[in-house]
Amino acid sequence: MLVAALIAACAVPAQPVQPAQPAQPAQPAEQSAKPTEAPAPTSAASAPATTDCPRPEEMDKRFCDEDGDLVPDAPKDSAQWVNPDTLIFAYTPVEDPSVYRVAWADFLAHMEKVTGKKVEFFAVDSNAAQLEAMRAGRLHISGFNSGSVPVAVNFAGFVPFAMMAKADGSFGYEMEIIVPADSDIQKVEDLRGRTIAFTEPTSNSGYKAPSALLASQFNMVADRDYKTTFSGGHDNSIMGVANKDYEAASIANSVMKRMIARDVIKADQVRTIYRSQTFPTTGYGYVYNLDPKLAEKVREAFFSFNWEGSSLQKEFSRSGEAQFIPITYKEYWAVVREIDKQMGVKYVP
Repeated sequence: MLVAALIAACAVPAQPVQPAQPAQPAQPAEQSAKPTEAPAPTSAASAPATTDCPRPEEMDKRFCDEDGDLVPDAPKDSAQWVNPDTLIFAYTPVEDPSVYRVAWADFLAHMEKVTGKKVEFFAVDSNAAQLEAMRAGRLHISGFNSGSVPVAVNFAGFVPFAMMAKADGSFGYEMEIIVPADSDIQKVEDLRGRTIAFTEPTSNSGYKAPSALLASQFNMVADRDYKTTFSGGHDNSIMGVANKDYEAASIANSVMKRMIARDVIKADQVRTIYRSQTFPTTGYGYVYNLDPKLAEKVREAFFSFNWEGSSLQKEFSRSGEAQFIPITYKEYWAVVREIDKQMGVKYVP
């Protein structure tokens, strides 16, 4: 079973390396949009430096977790709650931000009606920027990629409650290791002596899961058995393989499916040599100190949204998603947390 293999692998994980400068893959056909300037922090966004209360060992000491659900509790002092006139929303940084600004437009309009607030899309260019924005009080609602969710919860005060799913309720994505279609690499063992493009160190499918897999099932460790480079994102890795700038890459297949559906790449440009089990996909939630009544309205917006004919359906139906479903961090991210634990990942500096 891959879960067990991944967890066992982490006893001898591939160690993170400083990203090398990769060959730059060709850009998608869409017009690139630069990330918008981060909004100013919301007043009262900063929690006390240290709070004396129950919390998991890995959680920042600014937060409390008295109910044991592994996510930060809302502050007891209402003076620490935030209730801004404008809510800032960000989606995990994959592909061209302009694509997702359009894709989320109908949903954000719906959220404005439900919450009575103005809602702005904040285009972030990296996982680190997204995490820092929420921790600093500049981001209220967000979708974090699967591997970043534990960091967001424990470092930035993220409270995930929803995830996209197919119409039948099934959910998730697979990690795939891809190569150029005409590559002489036919199987995972052929990656010895080659260079593998990862996305970012916080990514589950773009770094952590494949590193553990290669160590456990194939006795392959970074720098000893293969070289590594970091592309900065799943779209960059996919484009890099399609254009033969990278020999191989580990990616989230949900991103690749959407890129193929939009003709950013052709399906016959790449070939999959490994596909993993299914992992939880992007987690959606809000910052822990959002006014509880407003937080409930945010939840309502997610679960009352009508996907039919929407801009969200147009984009995400390409990878099969058709609705939001409720989730808990404690249950749904257990395997990701266990991999992180065994690899020695620290969520808080």
